[in-house]
Amino acid sequence: MIRLALALLLALLGAAAAQAHEVRPAYLQIDQTGADRYSVIWRTPLLSGAPLPVVLTLPPGTRTVSGPGTQSMPGSTIERRIVEIRGGLAGQRIDFVGLQATITDVLARITLDGHTTTTMVRPSEPFLAVQAEQGAVAVALTYLREGVAHILFGFDHLLFVAALMLIVRDWRMLLKTVTAFTVAHSITLALATFGLVRLPSGPVEAMIALSIMLVAVEAVRLRRGETSLATQWPWLVAFAFGLLHGFGFAGALADLGLPPGDIPLALLFFNLGVELGQLLFIAALVGVVGGARRLVALPLQAPVAAAYAIGIVAAFWCFERLDAMFL
Repeated sequence: MIRLALALLLALLGAAAAQAHEVRPAYLQIDQTGADRYSVIWRTPLLSGAPLPVVLTLPPGTRTVSGPGTQSMPGSTIERRIVEIRGGLAGQRIDFVGLQATITDVLARITLDGHTTTTMVRPSEPFLAVQAEQGAVAVALTYLREGVAHILFGFDHLLFVAALMLIVRDWRMLLKTVTAFTVAHSITLALATFGLVRLPSGPVEAMIALSIMLVAVEAVRLRRGETSLATQWPWLVAFAFGLLHGFGFAGALADLGLPPGDIPLALLFFNLGVELGQLLFIAALVGVVGGARRLVALPLQAPVAAAYAIGIVAAFWCFERLDAMFL
């Protein structure tokens, strides 16, 4: 029942996701080094090989003391400089010119007098009013929102969850499978964040795509009447591959960075945001396709078509990411 209800939307999602790509957020870090002096780190992601067309504009009267120095990194460029702002930065406004024309956010971390504030700047409001201090609630909400945004725009993770739903037999097993996936990627996300385990991002991203393809194959085999470990124990497969997907989440969190004084809090709420986004995706998928099913009769082979669509997308991603590793 679940497999049939999901089939049509899964096929559409697979076709759309083939053209989608994730845009990492830009990053601004400002640390006070003296009475009116600040070190500035401004990182912009690359889009089609060129830096994102966003210009950092510091408050009027800002004077550059040294720099800027530019460094090229995989997927981004980093600019560093030392500036002087008469009267200090607190209460001032920082603008991100051109951000409103993009779909990229800016994570801004500012340390003044030993207090760190972390804010997510959106294209709808491309500026930041600097505050002297930020509470734990603001940090938690910032990372909760970013966790939700990451999973909802992380099409590879969503397709993996969708593929798992194609091999789940009932709601009880679905709950067990999703829980196993959650526990597994929470473990590796924490291990990677604290630097206890490190894996290169290129092979991890390629293996994530391969994991989607393998689960899609199992969904096709199930419809043909074949059984396997994946179809009999989907929660076990979800846990095993969830460990791998956790490293993918860790890569996104590393791009965002973590506030030095609130690492456990930020990690917890980023992970909660990921789970909230995942549950929203499952609910929307079941609800929308379930409603459509009342209007039209889905073909009996719809789950197979959906599995093939997911597998084709995953295979494309796998070869694309393997190719990128050797460029």
